[in-house]
Amino acid sequence: MNVLAIGAHPDDIEIACAGTLAKCVKRGDKVIVCHLSTGNLGHEIIPPDELTKIRRQEAIDAGKLAGIEVIEGGFDDLEIYADNAEARNKVVEVIRYANPDFIITHNPDDYMPDHVATAKLVFDASFAATVPGYEKGKGKRAKLVPIFYMDTLAGVNFVPEVFVDVSDVIDLKMEMLNCHKSQLVWMKEHDGIDFADMVKTCSRYRGYQCGAAYAEGFRACKSYLKGTTKRLLPE
Repeated sequence: MNVLAIGAHPDDIEIACAGTLAKCVKRGDKVIVCHLSTGNLGHEIIPPDELTKIRRQEAIDAGKLAGIEVIEGGFDDLEIYADNAEARNKVVEVIRYANPDFIITHNPDDYMPDHVATAKLVFDASFAATVPGYEKGKGKRAKLVPIFYMDTLAGVNFVPEVFVDVSDVIDLKMEMLNCHKSQLVWMKEHDGIDFADMVKTCSRYRGYQCGAAYAEGFRACKSYLKGTTKRLLPE
């Protein structure tokens, strides 16, 4: 299968679903990760232009650890808008390029605007990408496929409907997350947050909910023609 995960920022996928994607690769899937924004505002000291380059490389390095292709949307932080035609067409291009059998993205009810906008853009573009006459996004027509919403940061207001046991890849997930040093170091030094510990703790908590050592949780997008009788996520 082809799997596409679209996050707002370069580390969002590692936080919420890197274990699941690593398991997808292990079972033979082609996995592509796209971060729509550059992450250029994610630091108080490093200038945006410099941070853009750093975070791009961090994302690529993380993807390489699991055999995942990493691409980007090129929008700056807080400049992703759900009602923006340019952004929607960019996501259409990403979907047509990846030709996924399912898509993972942010929960529509998340804590910050880039995440919320990304969720809506993915929903809208996943339909537009299937329309033969819609030529504003480059590439061949894509399939209409299920969307899975990944966990929110710290699991706030998110009740998973399906779990993926990531116990056997939790070390790889954390290694991928640790590639994002610009964020982990900054949050520890400036906010007093041990972000890696928080992410691992959340995976442990989800594991408690489903009888695994570590797990990641998801909800399915319940819209017409996005349902399926198949188990698409790894077990």
